[in-house]
Amino acid sequence: MPLLIKNGEIVTADSRWHGDIYVEDETIARLGQNLDAAPGAEVIDAAGKLVFPGFIDPHVHIYLPFMATFAKDTHATGSVAALIGGTTTFIEMCCPSRGEDALAGYLLWKSKADGNSACDYAFHMSVTRFDRQTQGQLRKIVADGTASFKVFLAYKNFFGIDDGELYEVLALARELGVIVTAHCENADLVAQLQQSLLAQGKTGPEWHEPSRPESVEAEGTNHFASFLEITGAAGYVVHLSCAGALDAALRARRRGVKIHVESVLPHFLLDKSYAERPGVEGMKHVMSPPLRDKRNQAVLWDALAAGSIDTVGTDHCPFDIEQKLLGKDAFTQIPNGIPGLEERVNLLYTYGVKAGRINLHRFVDAASTRAAKLFGLFPRKGAIAVGADADLVIYDPAYRGTVSAATQHTNNNYNGFEGVPIEGRPSVVTVRGRVQVKDGVFVGDKSRGCFLKRNPSFF
Repeated sequence: MPLLIKNGEIVTADSRWHGDIYVEDETIARLGQNLDAAPGAEVIDAAGKLVFPGFIDPHVHIYLPFMATFAKDTHATGSVAALIGGTTTFIEMCCPSRGEDALAGYLLWKSKADGNSACDYAFHMSVTRFDRQTQGQLRKIVADGTASFKVFLAYKNFFGIDDGELYEVLALARELGVIVTAHCENADLVAQLQQSLLAQGKTGPEWHEPSRPESVEAEGTNHFASFLEITGAAGYVVHLSCAGALDAALRARRRGVKIHVESVLPHFLLDKSYAERPGVEGMKHVMSPPLRDKRNQAVLWDALAAGSIDTVGTDHCPFDIEQKLLGKDAFTQIPNGIPGLEERVNLLYTYGVKAGRINLHRFVDAASTRAAKLFGLFPRKGAIAVGADADLVIYDPAYRGTVSAATQHTNNNYNGFEGVPIEGRPSVVTVRGRVQVKDGVFVGDKSRGCFLKRNPSFF
């Protein structure tokens, strides 16, 4: 059915104007004022509201076996939560462990999503081991349309790779024209610090951050940048959390290294005191890299406003209270992650745009357009333009609410942002022209989402 959105204030990464959007055959067919609709078209009056391109979360975990358990969301629950929060596309980390077959893992992750997602999706392919067989498999995966890799400079012997493997992954990525995303810490330093703290009887969640201090993340970021420089590959630092790591990335960028930076929502709004709360309250806020000293938040906001931080993701990873309690005797056993897929857009709008930290264009760029460009989805995604997919968010800036586990759609029994006020939320969300959400309620097709094939970008 054709769709006409009338009288909205249309905001993209580089433009802002009042007008209408006419949608046919899943794409934007016309833009203008006072557009006419074909007979039978659905008409939505967006007067008084903002209209954004669908938002893209470049870093989520939906299906994830990790630390002897599994993340709680399915693609059915995670995609509905994403859409209610205004995210119309997410890029999931496909993470087979070091002992598993890469291609088999990739096909497993795809099968979990196929037919079960209400929003569109793509993958980053994690490379947790590199040998001759892996190289051939990665070529097949790229040919299938997954044009980004993921490496872990952490989680030694499970997800982590050594320096020889890192070099080979980056060399192959440079050849194939794909970008490599990286979790940047120093696995050996983390392992030594963990062992030392546990030996001293320091077992609670408050010791998670001291076991992975800012200097360890800064060293890992510098390490990754050095390998990018040597190989000529393009890189993307995921969930950067602190000033030291940002400085390492920006120093590399100034000398010509092709390095991009993502930070994730918790690091802008929460600090390490949340993980220092006693018992399970602290465990709820254990993630890696950890929540940091509050002084880092102003640095991240300033870098986001300047565009030095390219994107804001979530590293969405829902583990419930029972799962968090697996680490009651040792912080090293707490499943890592703070969910945020549903909350990202509203919190970024409230505490970024409304608080005067970023403008509307940087908001759209950081939460949608820049990810689309970096990961081979633009201009199909991240844009309001003729021919683009009709992924649209009609946003109500007058809405007032509060984040709560009692009202969330993520399949989890706590919310890391519990009680935080929000100003604004999506009132209508479409995926390729189909209305999927109205006023916080999912009303669409739970199998609407499709796998997005991406072409190598040849950075």
